[in-house]
Amino acid sequence: QEILRAPKVRGGFGELLLGDLLGQMIPRDHFSLQHQFPNGARVDAVIFVGDCLVPIDAKFPLENFDRLRQSESEEARKRVQKDFIRDIKKHVLDISERYIQPDCGTLDFALMYIPSESIYYEVITTRSDQDGFNLSDFSLKHHVIPVSPNSFYAYLQVILMGLRGLRMDQAAREIAESLVKLRSDFDRIGTDY
Repeated sequence: QEILRAPKVRGGFGELLLGDLLGQMIPRDHFSLQHQFPNGARVDAVIFVGDCLVPIDAKFPLENFDRLRQSESEEARKRVQKDFIRDIKKHVLDISERYIQPDCGTLDFALMYIPSESIYYEVITTRSDQDGFNLSDFSLKHHVIPVSPNSFYAYLQVILMGLRGLRMDQAAREIAESLVKLRSDFDRIGTDY
């Protein structure tokens, strides 16, 4: 816990966990770590799905989450919750603006990998009573999908099935091309005889 107090170390740890999970689930030629876009922005990871990219950025907003957990009164909790919401909104907007780049081949969404289930749960359940603000809705409105290690695993399973489908589609195209060539060869042989 003490090691994770430093933001740079915490960020590096999140990226390490992200890379490890991708390496376990996705074939190496279908993802890249520290992908750089033509404008110089560098995202923690991308998954190649056909000709498209799914950008993934790891975020580990621990400081205000810890303060939120340690809040003793409801009033203090509401004050710290505003800071936590501000942090998450900033992360969502950064990801949305920097990494969702359809002109550079990305899909119209990005994943925000949160390597802590408890922080993820706080992100998807946080609602502001005053104005009805919902962090989860805010994220989705900006095409950023928060994922935890468990939910990310489920998303990766779906992406993996899609990659298998793309491979099967490619194999089907190759078979169809072979059948067309075979038909042409058969017609030529039939004409000769």
